[in-house]
Amino acid sequence: MNNYDVLIIGAGPAGLFSAISLKKKGLKVGILEKNKSIGRKLLITGGGKCNLTQDQPASALINHYGTNTNFVKPCLYAFSSADFRKFLHQNKLSTVTVENGKVFPQSMKATEVVNLFEKICRDANVEILTETTVTDITKNDGIFEVVTDSSTFYSSYLVVSTGGLCYPQTGSTGDGYIFAKNFGHKIRPTKFALAPLYIKNFDMVAFSGLSFEQISFSHWRNNKKLGEYLGDILITHRGVSGPSIMDASRYMVRGDIIKLNFTGDPVEDKKNALVDLFNESGKSLVRTVINDLNLPKRLTEHFLLTAGIGADLKCAELSKVIRTKLISLLTEYEMEIKEVGNANNAMVTAGGIDLKEVNPKTMESRKAQRLYFAGEVLDIDGDCGGYNIQVAVSMGYMVGQAIGAREM
Repeated sequence: MNNYDVLIIGAGPAGLFSAISLKKKGLKVGILEKNKSIGRKLLITGGGKCNLTQDQPASALINHYGTNTNFVKPCLYAFSSADFRKFLHQNKLSTVTVENGKVFPQSMKATEVVNLFEKICRDANVEILTETTVTDITKNDGIFEVVTDSSTFYSSYLVVSTGGLCYPQTGSTGDGYIFAKNFGHKIRPTKFALAPLYIKNFDMVAFSGLSFEQISFSHWRNNKKLGEYLGDILITHRGVSGPSIMDASRYMVRGDIIKLNFTGDPVEDKKNALVDLFNESGKSLVRTVINDLNLPKRLTEHFLLTAGIGADLKCAELSKVIRTKLISLLTEYEMEIKEVGNANNAMVTAGGIDLKEVNPKTMESRKAQRLYFAGEVLDIDGDCGGYNIQVAVSMGYMVGQAIGAREM
């Protein structure tokens, strides 16, 4: 009864879609899930609305996974966003595309997606065993022996899709890293990504909830600029968040510096322009000139106060030191990172199973034959906006195709 052709550990989008992709292969497939129900993390994605994917061709999608473009390319071309949406529509789940190309179920309910995946699996006689925690995996004579808290299972193929370390209450507790290590895999250092930044000595608490569109910022470490970014930013009660901050967080660590440019223009160009503007506006009040930048009034007051500029100070009275400080506040507002999110608010885990040890065209381990990996357990993290679910189901599709091809 416990013998399978394929066993899948983890019933998230990668594991479920691996099973779905195997449904026509005539194989006995089982899914082992530690939680009481499947798709726990999927259910909270997008605030419960489930941002499934992006309305973009594969050629654009592949550029949203940090430095891992080459690894994700085969699976995203094999099962693209268009393929995923077509699959959903064929199975009577309508989708809607909203701002920035984000694709959601038309109902805006993640439960609809999880229920559909479960129905397809059960209709294909995939056995889903919940409340089944895997404690050990070995391989003997070509057969995987999977020990759980309740029984022992055997299979010819094994798929590990256990997720990363984010939202441990959903079951993502790093189990897959242990299983991979047992088969000789290297685990790249893990950290939280798609995360807010908590700022040391944060002095903008009063502006919590204030958001900015298309703000540029730079990332620094040991006085060396590591990157520049542009996008929407949100001020929080402990630091900064928003899509562009979260996308860039994969590269950041405690002690790094970010410099926010609130002016909307290139930093050096704006610095020079502001110097000229102050010189040309000698009789005007500094606050009048700054107000013309169309920043929120309370933020303008914060900059003036921080720079030590009084209400009646005219531009001609600005010292070079004070002027330089004010311009820096406007164009390179420095924040030192105290912490990059945590397990309970970061959306994905950066790091994981080393991609060099996994075949991107099949998702098979290069260390152990017939062992496959899919999803966040790998050293893959996509940008905000549906990219992580898309790559998870695309990897699941590749797993199903690869195993099916071997059994033909």
